[in-house]
Amino acid sequence: MAQAPTPVTQWGIPQAGPFRWTRPATWPREALALAGYWAASRLVMIGMLRSGKAEQAVEVHRTYHGWYEVLRTGTFPVGDVTWQYPPGAALPMLAPGLLPFLTYLQAFAVLMLATDAVTQAALVRVSLRRSGGLHRGRSTAGAWLWALALPLLLGLPYGRYDLPVTAVAMAALLLMPSRPGIGGVFAGIGALVKVWPALTVLGAPRGRGTRRAWTSMAASAFALLLVLAVLFHNTFGFLGAQQGRGVEIESLGGTALQVARLYGWPGEVEQHYGSLEFLGPHVHAIAKASLLLTVAAFGWLLLWRFRARHWNPATPYDAALTAVLLFTVTSRVISPQYLIWLIGLSAVCLTVRGSCQRPVALLVLLATGVTTVDYPLFFDAMIHGGWQPTVVIVSRNGLLLAASVVSAARLWRTAVSPAPALQEAPTLARRGPVRVA
Repeated sequence: MAQAPTPVTQWGIPQAGPFRWTRPATWPREALALAGYWAASRLVMIGMLRSGKAEQAVEVHRTYHGWYEVLRTGTFPVGDVTWQYPPGAALPMLAPGLLPFLTYLQAFAVLMLATDAVTQAALVRVSLRRSGGLHRGRSTAGAWLWALALPLLLGLPYGRYDLPVTAVAMAALLLMPSRPGIGGVFAGIGALVKVWPALTVLGAPRGRGTRRAWTSMAASAFALLLVLAVLFHNTFGFLGAQQGRGVEIESLGGTALQVARLYGWPGEVEQHYGSLEFLGPHVHAIAKASLLLTVAAFGWLLLWRFRARHWNPATPYDAALTAVLLFTVTSRVISPQYLIWLIGLSAVCLTVRGSCQRPVALLVLLATGVTTVDYPLFFDAMIHGGWQPTVVIVSRNGLLLAASVVSAARLWRTAVSPAPALQEAPTLARRGPVRVA
C-alpha cells in the first residue's frame, strides 16, 4: 500500500520537521537560495577590495589605519580636519586590532564580511518560522533586498565603516517591538558612532515601551560617551571640523552647482575638510539653505510624531527610513556609502508585508545602481564637470529626492490621515450584502 506523501510548506520543507539553524537540511529552499547568492556575491566584493587597487581599499589602508595608530595612543586625532565623526567611531576603527595575525586591511574586510553575514541571517530569521514557513505578516523581501542591493556598490561596503553602523541601527529597529530596552541600547550605541541611528526610535508607538527605548538610548549613549571621554583625549574635537563643512559635489546643493557649471558658473572643486567641495560664488548661501532644509525636515518629523494616530507593525520601520532619507537629501554631503544606510532601513521595512515604503525601497534600489555609475565610474569626470557626469548625479539625486517625497507622503497618509479602507467600511456595511450569482 502506497504511503501518503508528507505535507510540505510553501518552501518545500516537511511541515512536521522543525526549522533549525544547525541543520541545513531543514532550511527552507528560499533560505538556501539566499545563502547561495549571498556567498557568491560576497566573494566578488571581497575580491574587489582584496585587489588593493580600489579607492576604498586605499581609504582603509591609509586613512583608517592612520586613525587607528593615533587612537591606540589614547587620543582622538588632533588638528585633523578629516576626523569629523562622533567619539563612538573609534570602536570600528580599533576593532581590526582584535585580529593581530592579519593586516589592518585584511582584518577590516573580515569584520565587515562577518557583520554582513550576521545582518543577512537576522533578516532571514525574522521572516521565517521554526517550521520553515513565514511569520504571519512577515516577508523575505527585506532579506532579498539586502542580498541583492549591497553588491551593487561593488567593494565599497567593505571599505567603509558604515556597514556595522547600519547593522546596529537595523538591530535596534528589529528588537524594538519585543525588547524596547535592548533596542534602545543599540540605538544609543549607533548614535554615538554616527548620529543617524538615533532616528530609529522616532516612530515607536506611544506607551511604556517607547519610554523605555528612549530612556535606554539616552543612557547607553551617555555611558559610552563617558567611557570614551575617560579613556581618550580630545573627545569632542570633531565638532570643530563639522562646522567647517561646505557643499560636497555629490550633494543635492552640489547638483545645482554642477548644472550651474554647464552655464558658466566660475566656481572650482577642491579637497576641503576631507571631501571634494565646491568653492566659489553662492556656495555659502547653498550651504545655509541645506542647513535650513535639514531644520525644516526635523520640524516636519516632529509634527508627524505629534499628529500620528495610527500605528501598525511597520510604522516604526517606515518612520526610520523616512527620517534618514530626509536628513540625507538635505545634507551638505551625500557620500556613496550613505546608500548603505538606506538599503539597510529599506530591508527592515520590507520584512513586514504591511509596510507603506515598498515603492520607496524600489527607488532606493535604483538610486544604488546609479550611485555606482557615479562612483567610481564618473567620479573623476564629475570633479572637472561636463554634461555626462552632471546627468548621472542629477539622476541619482533626483531618485533620492523622489524617494524622500514619496516616503514622507506615504508615512503621513498611513499614520496621520484616516485610512481609506476604514472610511469606506461603514458605507459598504450600510449597502447590505453583495449577491453572488
